[in-house]
Amino acid sequence: MAKLRMNQAITLAIAEEMERDRRVVVFGEDIAEAEGSFKTSEGLLSRFGPERVRDTPISEMGFLGMAVGAAVTGLRPVVEIMFIEFLGVAMDQLVTEAALMNYLSGHKLNAPLTVRASVGSGLGFGCQHSQTLERWLIGTPGLKIAVASGARCAYGLTKAAIRDDDPVVVLEPRPLYGRREDFEPGEDAVFALGKGEVVKAGTDVTIVALGQTVGTALAAAEAAEWSGEVIDLRTIQPWDNEIVRTSLAKTGRLVTVEENQYTGGWGADIVSFAATQCYSDLNAPPVRVTAPDVPVPYGTPLEERYLPSSGYVGQQISSLLKTGLRPDHWWEDEQ
Repeated sequence: MAKLRMNQAITLAIAEEMERDRRVVVFGEDIAEAEGSFKTSEGLLSRFGPERVRDTPISEMGFLGMAVGAAVTGLRPVVEIMFIEFLGVAMDQLVTEAALMNYLSGHKLNAPLTVRASVGSGLGFGCQHSQTLERWLIGTPGLKIAVASGARCAYGLTKAAIRDDDPVVVLEPRPLYGRREDFEPGEDAVFALGKGEVVKAGTDVTIVALGQTVGTALAAAEAAEWSGEVIDLRTIQPWDNEIVRTSLAKTGRLVTVEENQYTGGWGADIVSFAATQCYSDLNAPPVRVTAPDVPVPYGTPLEERYLPSSGYVGQQISSLLKTGLRPDHWWEDEQ
């Protein structure tokens, strides 16, 4: 059993896959000599050498394009995007080239590419470095998207992504890098992409969470008088609709807990599925607990208000269970 920080678990996953498969190479800004801005590549350069662990210029467009070419010609690149916002200048390489490569080549070519990016609010990085931005990518055919919720989850998802023959984006919530978790590394800890996990059983309400909101949802459920079933979705493209369907058949109520802003958030797909495919199981309207439609604010008090807290999640669910109606969002109450 290992007690690892999330950044250590990511490094371990990459190192094991590099040892397992010589085709795995790592590119990114400051990932070699400096061992990563968040220490997610510590020791890789000394262990595997500069041919397989390469620092790049500050040009996401350039090194992601290089990675796509390397993937198509036989390597399995792991690319680090320091902050998810920096992916904006390289979207063409990811969503137009890598994601569509298999389709455009008549299934003759694959792009087994892993793109890792730090995401999320809570550390005071301001609006240009604190978003999650999975909404940029959801709906892109040929692209898989996973989000880590802790060390164990990051380890399993990283290894699964590197082994996958399609391009996979793994989003890593920045506030979780330093948090430790006990788990047993190895083959049994490799997760299947597209499969969620029930991390707490319950009977009154299904709470679907992702990334750092998994911890928020668990804290809310553990402090409540009601019984909440918490699902770590882990992958949002494709996402595990069967685990949600099974849980809803038991609880009859659905709440998503999302770090993203309300408009365009990933929970909209979950709610749409529940309303159209599980309607007969629902005893109340589905509820989305999200951030408001504003930029991520700078300054601790404002950022704490912006990000859904466990107390707020608990209040929203308690209101739903008491009234059977969708509770107002906090910003609606304060208008």
